[in-house]
Amino acid sequence: MRRRQFIATIGAGAAAAAIAKPAIAQSAPDIKWRLTSSFPKSLDTLWGGAEVFCKAVAEATDNKFQIQPFAAGEIVPGLAAADAVTNGTVEMCQTASYYYVGKDPTFALSCAFPFGLNTRMQNAWLYRHGGTEMMNDFYKKFKFVALPAGNTTCQMGGWFRKEIKDVSDLNGLKMRIAGLAGQVLSRLGVVPQQLAGGDIYPALEKGTIDAAEWVGPYDDEKLGFQKVAPFYYYPGWWEGGTVVHNFINIDEWNKLPKTYQQILRSASDTANIAMTAKYDAENPGAIKRLVASGAQLRPYPQPVLDACYKAANDVYADISSKNPEFKKIYDNIVAFRNDQYLWWQVAEYAYDSYMIRARTRS
Repeated sequence: MRRRQFIATIGAGAAAAAIAKPAIAQSAPDIKWRLTSSFPKSLDTLWGGAEVFCKAVAEATDNKFQIQPFAAGEIVPGLAAADAVTNGTVEMCQTASYYYVGKDPTFALSCAFPFGLNTRMQNAWLYRHGGTEMMNDFYKKFKFVALPAGNTTCQMGGWFRKEIKDVSDLNGLKMRIAGLAGQVLSRLGVVPQQLAGGDIYPALEKGTIDAAEWVGPYDDEKLGFQKVAPFYYYPGWWEGGTVVHNFINIDEWNKLPKTYQQILRSASDTANIAMTAKYDAENPGAIKRLVASGAQLRPYPQPVLDACYKAANDVYADISSKNPEFKKIYDNIVAFRNDQYLWWQVAEYAYDSYMIRARTRS
């Protein structure tokens, strides 16, 4: 009798398990997406962020959720990545949101803008101060959800064929620079130029342009700018830290199980950390090699920085007077930035300043 009861119990358990399997399978479906990047494979840190992300998603789901990354130009041009997500050509993209300030200048605020946040502050604002939620509320009209997925850290201030000694040296300068930084510099007489990365070197060599900004030492070294524009300025005041985002079509996002949505968040966080760490690790060696091969490092003169700062604030005032969404998010960031620097000047800045001086005495 007991044996019959035992068998019956086992049978009931097996039946229950059989009933449960479809529910489990439904919670972890097989999904295949495509990701288009704004970056070429030659920029291994930026493009590498997409690879890190896709690998993390696959590993977290035992390959049930597979996302195939495509470099700029393989599906759509790099600067059309966001449009491809909005119109459903692809499920998601990896991009820098400030590429799309032509749609709305608010796009720049989640990425980088002149005299904005540094890398650590950006992460704090996005993750802990409601920045991601504010930006995603704005992005709804473009039909995507944005997740932070990388950061270049503070960029350099560009390559110049001649020295910049005074604000007047900017007047008439043709410079490859885009977005809000281009609007700021145009107020000081610079003529902004839109050029793809591969077109910058020949334009500098021929004198078609006088200056260009790209990213920083590790990426700039690959393009050889020091051969044709030896003056390498810092800091890149227009990009104190540049956030790379994953844009995900909102309809595709809403179809996902909650577990998969969380995996996408976690994988994006992994890419964010990996990209920042790689730039921090690689830039010191790259800047040594650039200087050894002829690059002449120059700080922007204080009067130039001051003039750019004033021009930037004028640009933001103009935009804010016409664009309430921009004003709301910009004001939030500025208040956050000012509080952050109250803290940084107490600990981070004091510590780093001392260590920068102390290392030369060791």
